[in-house]
Amino acid sequence: MKKTANLRSHFHCVYNLQYHLVLVTKYRKKCFSKPILIRLEEISQSICEKWACELVEFGGEADHIHLLLTCHPAMQMSKFINNLKTVSSRLIRKEFSCHLQSYYWKPILWTRAYCLLTTGGANIETIKNYIENQGKRNSRQRASDSSPSIPNGPGANGFRGRIL
Repeated sequence: MKKTANLRSHFHCVYNLQYHLVLVTKYRKKCFSKPILIRLEEISQSICEKWACELVEFGGEADHIHLLLTCHPAMQMSKFINNLKTVSSRLIRKEFSCHLQSYYWKPILWTRAYCLLTTGGANIETIKNYIENQGKRNSRQRASDSSPSIPNGPGANGFRGRIL
């Protein structure tokens, strides 16, 4: 795979596809300790290498993780995410079983859902800083933060043409 600036090429394809993936623990249990997050990063890196995608950034808090990924256009993201969740859950539950048994009585780790966002509209450095700073904000700031609202109406999403 050839890499030039932000564009990558592979055979007859030139691309720059970056994704922000968020995985959340089942029932939002705050079960991740620092050693678990470190191990999750190692597991994620290993799985990304096997799938020929790049883990650009990794971060997380006690109940979720963030991954910034660069992937090939032919990669099926749903299959990759399923594999990532399955393998990481199996390994983390095996290696940290004593710690996790106080949170879960079933052999589970992740919720069924996931959040996958393309990062085309945002500066990649902004996203990297956001992921790096996970867990560094104090709880007072979290309480005052509100989730961003999506504006409605003509031109709200940057499209100013007519919808036919």
